Amino acid sequence: TAQGSVTPKTQTTLISEVSGLITDVSPAFVAGGFFSKGDVLVRIDDRNYRAEVKRAQASVRAAETNVTRETGLADYAREDWERAQSVLRSSKAATDLAMRKPQQAEALANLEFAKADLEKREGDLDRTVIRAPYDGLVREKRADIGQFVNSGSPLAVTFSVEVAEIRLPLPDSQLPYLNLDEHELAQGHGPEVVLSASVGGQLNTWQGRIIRTEGVFDERSRVLYLVAQVNDPYNRYSKGWEHPLRMGTFVDAAIEGKLLENVIRLPRRALRRDNKIWTVADNDTLTAVTVVIARADEQSVLVQSGLKSGQLVCLTVPENPLPGTLVRYEEVQKKSKDRSWKQ
Repeated sequence: TAQGSVTPKTQTTLISEVSGLITDVSPAFVAGGFFSKGDVLVRIDDRNYRAEVKRAQASVRAAETNVTRETGLADYAREDWERAQSVLRSSKAATDLAMRKPQQAEALANLEFAKADLEKREGDLDRTVIRAPYDGLVREKRADIGQFVNSGSPLAVTFSVEVAEIRLPLPDSQLPYLNLDEHELAQGHGPEVVLSASVGGQLNTWQGRIIRTEGVFDERSRVLYLVAQVNDPYNRYSKGWEHPLRMGTFVDAAIEGKLLENVIRLPRRALRRDNKIWTVADNDTLTAVTVVIARADEQSVLVQSGLKSGQLVCLTVPENPLPGTLVRYEEVQKKSKDRSWKQ
C-alpha cells in the first residue's frame, strides 16, 4: 500500500508567439473549462500580420520576375557567344560572367530569401490563432479578451485529461514483493493498482497500473517512487468511473504484489518473539515452533515454512506461556461452518 496525489501526465503553459491585442477567446477558455485537441482557444489581432504576408507575396513575385529576366538574358548571352565563336573561330571558353551566371545565382538567391520571408510571415499569421494541443482542461487563465500581449507572454496553464499519474513512495523493504521488471513495465504489463479516496463521504475507487519507476532512491527519505497511470480520469471517453478522478486528489493505493504459493496467512498477534508461533500438539498441550516469515504487516503475517498442514495454531496464548501447558477447546459455529479454537 502507498499514498500519493493525482497529477497530470502532461501540463503546458500556453505562450503567445506573437504580439498583439486579444480579440476573441473560446467559451472553454476559463479555469476548469474542458477543450478538445485543435479547438481555437485565443485569437490575436491579425491585421498587421495579414499585411506582412501580402508584402512578402509581392516580394516573391518580384523575385520570380527577376529570375525569369536573368534566365532570358543568360540565353541571349549564350547565343551571342556562340555566334562570336563561329565568326572568330576561337576555341576560348566562355567565362561565367559572360554567361551571366553570377546574375542568375543572385536572382535565385533573392527568390529563396523572399520565399523564406513569406513562410515566416505566414507562420506569424497562423500563430495569431492559439489552438489546443490536446484534449485537456484549463487549470489557470492568465490573459483575457482586450489584453495586449507580447511575444513570450503566458496565456494559460492547461493539462491533458487523457492520462493521470500518481507518484507512490515505497521503501526498499517492500520492493521484493512487486514485479518491477523494466521490460514488463515498458510493455504496459506492470502491477495493477486500486486507488481509493473518500469524496463527499463516499468511498470511490479507480483502476490503474504501474508504468515505470523513477529509477533512483530519494536521498532524504530513502524511498523509490513508482508511477501509476490512470486512463481517462475525467470520464471524458469511456465513462468507466462513477466519479471523475480529479487532479490534486489524495488517494490510497493498493498495489498488486507477486503471487506467493504455499504460504499460510495468520493474524499478526500469533507471531511471538524470535519468529515463534504457539501451536497445539496432539496431546492438547502448547508447543512453540520457529517459522520462516515471507512477509509481515500490521495486520497479518505470511508463514513460508515451519507449520504443517492441519496443524492447530493457538491465537489466545496466556501471558508467559510454557511449553506443555494444557489447553481446552471452545468450538464456535460460524456462518461458514468452520471451527475456531480458543484456549
